[in-house]
Amino acid sequence: MIQLHSVSHSFQSERVLRGINISIADGDTVILIGPSGCGKSTLLKLILGLIVPDEGQVLCFGEEVCDNNIYAIRRRIGYVIQQGGLFPNLTAAENIVLMAKQADWSDDIIERRLHELSELSAFETRHLKHYPVQLSGGQRQRVALMRALMLDPEILLLDEPLGALDPMIRYDLQVDLRNIFRELGKTTLMVTHDLAEAAYFSDNVVLMREGKIVQRGSIAEMINNPADAFVTRFINAQRGMAMGVNYRD
Repeated sequence: MIQLHSVSHSFQSERVLRGINISIADGDTVILIGPSGCGKSTLLKLILGLIVPDEGQVLCFGEEVCDNNIYAIRRRIGYVIQQGGLFPNLTAAENIVLMAKQADWSDDIIERRLHELSELSAFETRHLKHYPVQLSGGQRQRVALMRALMLDPEILLLDEPLGALDPMIRYDLQVDLRNIFRELGKTTLMVTHDLAEAAYFSDNVVLMREGKIVQRGSIAEMINNPADAFVTRFINAQRGMAMGVNYRD
């Protein structure tokens, strides 16, 4: 579903990604972790075609992402950015159905899909008429997720979707989000800084450092068989969070 072949990218003179090779199969949930500035968010933007690699190839659905197919590819990908990125002048419902309106869906189909997603994401329909400022942080993230899922995309990209939330709200959303991943079976690539969160969502974890992939596998494998000293340091820096490796069921 997603392939990056020897992909490198720089912002001005700073190299952000260095020869990335990664393949993500249909239905896989892959978690990207690593220090700030290691290139996790840049990798998602390359997949969406928001930026273009300096070197290498980015493929989605077996096609190289380019100007000729970028809009068709984007319609098959749902994207949740940090802190949701909702339009403040639109209600929750208007934010969610925005792309469906652009795609000329009928009002009946939009309404039916809106209620399906509200049920799936445990979002009370009475809040659909509220503006983002009237919603809690957790509610805004649920709206952002519903917007990403509106067109029933085959790929879901999430960039730190739970990073700025209160711990209890984050816990509830983690549970709901993992259930959604399991129910829908979509190809999912999610960025997080949280080691326990990574372990909770998947055994398919990619650890990055300075624009390179250091190790791929489960958190348990990284603890027991680290690829290098950095892997051990990264895990030890989140010692308390590493307990999350024990609570996946």
